[in-house]
Amino acid sequence: MSFENELAEALRRTGEGFTTDPATLAEAGEARGRRLARSRAAVACGSGLALVLIAAAGAWSGGLFGGSGAQDAVRVAAPTATPRADGRQTGTGAVTAEQMIGNLRSLLPGGRLTEPKARGTDDELGPRAGLVYDDGKGPAAISLSLRRVDPFGSKARAHTECEDRSLHPHDDCRTEQLPDGSRLLLHQGYEYPDRRVDTKVWRAVLVTVEGFLVDASEWNAAADKEAPVSRTDPPLTIAQLKALVTSDRWHAALNDLPPADPEPAPRPESVALRDRKAVDALEQLVNRFRITVPIVSRGGRGTYGYLVFDDGKGKSLVQINVQSAVDGPTDLPGSSAVITEADGTKVKVTAGPGEKGAGVTEWKVDTLRADGLRVVISAFNTADQHGPATRPSPVLTREQLRQIALAPEWNRGAPAG
Repeated sequence: MSFENELAEALRRTGEGFTTDPATLAEAGEARGRRLARSRAAVACGSGLALVLIAAAGAWSGGLFGGSGAQDAVRVAAPTATPRADGRQTGTGAVTAEQMIGNLRSLLPGGRLTEPKARGTDDELGPRAGLVYDDGKGPAAISLSLRRVDPFGSKARAHTECEDRSLHPHDDCRTEQLPDGSRLLLHQGYEYPDRRVDTKVWRAVLVTVEGFLVDASEWNAAADKEAPVSRTDPPLTIAQLKALVTSDRWHAALNDLPPADPEPAPRPESVALRDRKAVDALEQLVNRFRITVPIVSRGGRGTYGYLVFDDGKGKSLVQINVQSAVDGPTDLPGSSAVITEADGTKVKVTAGPGEKGAGVTEWKVDTLRADGLRVVISAFNTADQHGPATRPSPVLTREQLRQIALAPEWNRGAPAG
C-alpha cells in the first residue's frame, strides 16, 4: 500500500478489505491519534491568541448551526469531562446512545428505519448514530458522529477543505462560511476513488468556532462497503444533509464533550523543510536540484504534497509524504532491500506497477532518518494515479527522487536554501 494511502485514506476511513464496522475502526484510529497529540500538545497562550478567542466568542454569540439569533446559540458550559484512569476523557454520558439514535430518527423525513447503531457521550470513541433509511426508493446507510477539535488547528481546517479532485475524484464539493463563523463542507463523491463500484457517499461536515464538529455521511447502499448499490443517489439532498448537521438537536451532546487539546503551534524559528507544507518543500528541492521540467499543477495539504510535471511527452505526477518521529514507524518494510547511509538514514528504492490505474508505473524512494523522520517520494507515468498511463516512464529519474528524499534541508537546523 502506498504511503499516501497509509496516511490519508486510512485516517479518513478504514482499509477497503476490512469486514468489521469501518466507522468504528476509523474513529478508533483517530482516538489513538488524539491520545498521541494530547501527550505532546502545548498550551496555547499569549495576547494574540486571547484576541482571537475574543473574536471567536463574538462570532459565537451570533447564533450557531444556522440559528435565527442569539437565543438559538449553544450555551457552552464549563467542561464536565470525566477523567479516566488512563488519562483519556469522555463526556458524562448526559446523552445516551438511545438519545443519539432518537435525535437522528427525528431529523429524517418519513421512511422505514432499520439497523440502528449508536454510542453515547460517555463512549471513548465519541457519540455516534447510524441506521439504514428507506424512503421507498431503496435502503441507504446514514451515519452521524460528534467530536471536538481545536478550532484554530489543522484538523479543523482539514475537515472542511475539499480534496484534490485529481487524487480523490468527486462530483461536487464546496465549503461555506456560515454567519456565525462556522465552516461547512458539502461533498458529493464516491466510496472508492477508482470507481470500481458505483457506491456514492455524500457528506456534510460542520466545524464551529468553538471546535464542535458534526460529521454526517449517507450512501446509495445499505452499508458504506460490501453492500450492493440499491439506488442511484443517496436519499437526502445536499440541503437536507446541511440541515441535519446544523440542527440544534446535537447541542446537548456537543456541550457534554470535553474540549480538545490545542494543537501545538508551528515553531517560526525553524527553517527545516520538515516544518513546512510538503508541497512547498518539494518545490523548493526541485528548484535546488535544478530540475527544469515545467510544473503544470501543484497541491496537497500539510504533510502530503504533489507536483504534476509536463515535458511535452506526457504529464507525470510526483508526490511526497512526510511523517514525524512520533507517528512514524521504527523501520522500513522489506529489510532485505533497505540500504543504510553513513548518517544512519535507511533508504529503500522500488520500481514497479502502480496500485491504481491500469498500466501505471511507480518509482518510489522511501527514507527513514535516525531521528524518526520519514520522507517518501513517488513518481508516476501519469498525472492521475486512478487514470491510465500517459507516458512510458515517470518524468523524474530514481536518482533525482533519491536526491530530494535525502536532501540535508530535511534535517533540523538546516539552512533555508
